[in-house]
Amino acid sequence: MDRLAAIEIYIRVVDTGSFSAAARHYDIGQPAVSKAIAQLEEWLGVKLLLRTTRVLTPTEAGNSFYLRAKRAVEETDEAVLAARGTASGLSGKLRVSAAVCFARLHIVPRLPEFMDQHPSLELELVLDDRNIDLVEEGIDVALRMGALSDSNMTARKIAEARRRVLGTPEYFKRYGIPNAPGDLLAHQAIIYTRDGGGEDWKFRKETAEVSVKMHGRVKITATEGLRAAVFTDMGLAIASEWAFTPELKSGAVVSVMDDWVLPPISLSAVYPTGRLASTKARQFTAFVEDCLAG
Repeated sequence: MDRLAAIEIYIRVVDTGSFSAAARHYDIGQPAVSKAIAQLEEWLGVKLLLRTTRVLTPTEAGNSFYLRAKRAVEETDEAVLAARGTASGLSGKLRVSAAVCFARLHIVPRLPEFMDQHPSLELELVLDDRNIDLVEEGIDVALRMGALSDSNMTARKIAEARRRVLGTPEYFKRYGIPNAPGDLLAHQAIIYTRDGGGEDWKFRKETAEVSVKMHGRVKITATEGLRAAVFTDMGLAIASEWAFTPELKSGAVVSVMDDWVLPPISLSAVYPTGRLASTKARQFTAFVEDCLAG
């Protein structure tokens, strides 16, 4: 058996967690699958799988090989499709990492449109407010906000949103509307601590710059929690427009001090180190750009 065929069989074994499932997929006997894995391990000089009576688990080397080999096979498939002139229809699997609240508000509502355009595509959204390891998790593209700490990643800025001073009408009715940065010192703030948030903010208006340290008894690490806290009328918050888009449109949350400008927040499409962005990843990124433009 040639090496490419053995690699494809290995990928299928890891995907399904089963020798028999891989055998059925390729319409070969299970002994042939076992032989292909054994030959691959001998060629590489490492153990790829830990096998028990019930579970197949890739070794550390096996998992690393799986992630890179799968990407190589997918890129080969895309090259074939492009040569045949059929690359416009996406197929296979696509794993996307995004923050929970951002995906819920801006991606998931538009997903039917994207999936209808690509009926052969399987999409897995890995939602986590933390920046996970893209290679370890097998992510094709991640949507990350704010400054990127890892300069080795391949990234492209795709959108930018304004940060605003936000609160509910009821909160401002009770405590008054701040008109200038100094007025915020008399208010209770809900402090968001991620994505470049925090207590210290620099406001700009024309040539004037004013720094303010916000006062807040409540600090929150997740956007969903920040939203819930704002809705209780317990304080105002500094947050991106993306975090409160539906409520800003409906009036459930209002923006104040709009003549004062805060540092904006950017959204980047990030690809695993050392990989070319696949056609699927690029088209999904374009879809997200379109969602935010709308």
